[in-house]
Amino acid sequence: MKAVILAAGIASRLRPLTDNTPKCLLNVGDKCILEITLDNIIANDIKEVIIVTGYLQDQIKNFVAAKYPELNVIYIYNDVYSSTNNIYSLWLTKDALKDDEMLLMDSDIIFDKDIIAKLLASGYDNCLALKRHNVQDEEIKVKVDENGRVLEIGKEVKLSDAIGESIGIEKFGVETLRQLFEIIDHKIVVNKQVNQFYEAAFQELTETGADIFIVDTTDNICMEIDTAADLEAAGKLLLKQD
Repeated sequence: MKAVILAAGIASRLRPLTDNTPKCLLNVGDKCILEITLDNIIANDIKEVIIVTGYLQDQIKNFVAAKYPELNVIYIYNDVYSSTNNIYSLWLTKDALKDDEMLLMDSDIIFDKDIIAKLLASGYDNCLALKRHNVQDEEIKVKVDENGRVLEIGKEVKLSDAIGESIGIEKFGVETLRQLFEIIDHKIVVNKQVNQFYEAAFQELTETGADIFIVDTTDNICMEIDTAADLEAAGKLLLKQD
C-alpha cells in the first residue's frame, strides 16, 4: 500500500499566510499540517508515500528531506497546479500506483492517527472516513444504503439524504483503483474535466457498481484547514486532545 498526499494547491483563502508558504507547512500547535499527516502514516506502518506537489514545491521537499530522511517518498509535480483541481493531481499518480493499494488524503487536514487504523482494519477493500454531523451545502456529503455502501458523494448530495461528511481520507484496493483511474483518465484526457473534485470520479465509480463503504470516524479528531480561523480552531482542538 502507498499513501498519497495531494499538496499542489495555492490555498488562496489563507493568504497572506500562504503568500510564501505552502498550506501544508503551516503550523498547527507545535507541528505543521504535513508533519501531523506523515507522523500518522508512519504510525500505521505505511512505508511508501507519494506527495503531489505544485505551489512552492521545493519547500515541501526540503522539509520532508530534513525531517524524514529515511522515508521512502515519491514526488510528482503538478505543473498546472494553478488551473487544475485535485482530480488532476490524483490522475498524475496513476503510474506510481499501478498494481498497488492506495490510502488517499488531502494535505490540509489535521486528524487522529486512529482514523487510518480504522480504515485499514475495516475489512473493506474500498472505504472512506465519515464524520456524522449536520452537514452544510459546501461540504462533501455522503448518502449510503442500509449496509453503509456509498450511493452518492459530493457537494450536490441533498442535505436531507446525507448521513455525514467525507473528511478526505480514503482507501482503495487494487482492482477498484484500476477502475477509478479509468474513469479519471476519461475525464481528464477525453472530457478535459481538470477542475473537478476527485469525488466526482468516486460518484461515477459507485454508479458502475463498485463497492465503497463508510467507516465512522465521528469520535476521532479531524478538521479541514481552509481559513485562518480554521487554523486557530485546529490548534485549540489539538490542545484539548493533549
